[in-house]
Amino acid sequence: MLARLKIDPFLLGLVAMVVLALIWPTPGVSGGALHFDYATTYGVSIVFFLYGLTLSPEKMKDGIMQWKLHICVQLATFVLFPVLVIAWRWLTPGIFSDNLWLGFFYVAALPSTVSSSVAMTNIARGNVPAAVFNASLSSFLGVFITPALMSWYMSRNGIDMPLLPVILKVTLLVLVPIVVGQIARHWLGAWAKRNASWVKLADRTTILAIVYNSFCDSVAAGVWSGNDVLVVVEIAVGAVVLFLAVYAITDVVCTAMGFNVRDRIACQFCGSKKSLATGAPLAKVVFGSTPALGLIIAPIMMFHFLQLVIVSFLAARFARRVGD
Repeated sequence: MLARLKIDPFLLGLVAMVVLALIWPTPGVSGGALHFDYATTYGVSIVFFLYGLTLSPEKMKDGIMQWKLHICVQLATFVLFPVLVIAWRWLTPGIFSDNLWLGFFYVAALPSTVSSSVAMTNIARGNVPAAVFNASLSSFLGVFITPALMSWYMSRNGIDMPLLPVILKVTLLVLVPIVVGQIARHWLGAWAKRNASWVKLADRTTILAIVYNSFCDSVAAGVWSGNDVLVVVEIAVGAVVLFLAVYAITDVVCTAMGFNVRDRIACQFCGSKKSLATGAPLAKVVFGSTPALGLIIAPIMMFHFLQLVIVSFLAARFARRVGD
């Protein structure tokens, strides 16, 4: 039924975790009966180990030579997004609360998503090897660039975030598991390929646990008591505006660079998307146990959902265009 309606069960799971946290936060709070804080802390390493285990270096090599395309994608991901959010806040400073601005800048600082970027590029008949390379490179660079950007932004806004301890923590909980996962491919690569559905389930279950724990802590701390449904609408509108702005600018850049249709698809699809799979676990490392974490990660959850909806429509249009 869900497949027929083209609804990703993971998206329904995210909604379910938020609703459950709103109506029954006690079991999922840090230090609560279920001890979700321990599960999510160590779950971060599990998520990135599985990423390293399933990342194929051979597929990355296929698209390595198109350096102009790679530069455009990485600049869109780590420069254009942050610049737009900073400009947006400067032009409309009172439109969001400080925590929501922090959440939107966190969206801007995150790497591109891997699986959906590649899948949508394939559906649109774009340059799949280039998409694989750029999405994978973006995820690796994000280990260092995302904490650095967040440290810069938070220090500029009077929030203390010592960079070196965070980089050390990210290295231990994120980079090391990715490297171990890559090494483990020698023995477990074939097993992971045969059991891809179970690996994906473990990855997504961990992310759902992180989301539930984050929202439980936020609800218990009263973070959402001063916010209503209007905030959700504001986040949704903000996510759409940010996505469309990046997509439109990358379209202009692709035209200026003379990219063909297949390269344009890879550039725009990878350069305009952000990774919830990285954002949810990494948030626990970057922001720690702040009670507002649920509100801070709300923009990336909304952005993830809406980017899939918009890009699905765009992929279908591109597929018809390339097929003509």
